[in-house]
Amino acid sequence: MDLIQSRQNPLVKTCIKLAGQRRERLKSGLTLLDGPHLLMAALDASLPPERVLVAQSALDRPEIQALLARTTAPKALLDDELFASLSELESISGILALWRYPEAPAARSRGLVLALDGVQDPGNVGSILRTAAAAGVEQVWLNPACADAWSPKVLRAGMGAHFLLPILERVELPALLAQFSGKVAVTALANSISLYQADLRGDLALVMGSEGSGVSTEVMQQAGLRLTIPMRPGLESLNVGAATAICLYERLRQAGG
Repeated sequence: MDLIQSRQNPLVKTCIKLAGQRRERLKSGLTLLDGPHLLMAALDASLPPERVLVAQSALDRPEIQALLARTTAPKALLDDELFASLSELESISGILALWRYPEAPAARSRGLVLALDGVQDPGNVGSILRTAAAAGVEQVWLNPACADAWSPKVLRAGMGAHFLLPILERVELPALLAQFSGKVAVTALANSISLYQADLRGDLALVMGSEGSGVSTEVMQQAGLRLTIPMRPGLESLNVGAATAICLYERLRQAGG
């Protein structure tokens, strides 16, 4: 592999755009997997990368060598300083991959669906996807106000969940919820029942709202179940990631684990 040292290199310029621009990711269908864990998870899911970039100082690491041996994708060697400019991690991960994310499937009308209504923090979206994969969610819907599911930040927070979950982005939630044949549940403070009094078994679409304003009015109108998580007095709300985990695992408990 020849050593790349210039930011003007076409491959490097492409990576810079993919790292920072949602528009570029949408146009190309590509994103960046930063670090050995994400690349390993993609390979384990039989979702190989299109190109692999390795930091010069990491080339001899056994972990990196093992990953390079698992893929036939073209490989490029980058100067450490140049490699670091493509990553938001504090220490050099050693390996980056250009990866084509899958096309969105058709929306489900049955099963267990998780819908995110304006969840904007990339860390929250990633951790929610990770919880959803663990709890057996069959599909995740994100409306246009949500953070980009395929951004490097969300991918890192998801820790491989993206490779196990069918994800639909930029969808109109009211329309999809209207065609859903099962229960639609939202988290809400007013006119709601305790999560632990609700029947969450069977086909269910669970909607979690934004960090600031919660579920939108249009989506709230689609809900047959309004849920609240019991909390001690004086505490206004939970982080949306924590609230999602509590709701999904109560559903899992009711369904028999």
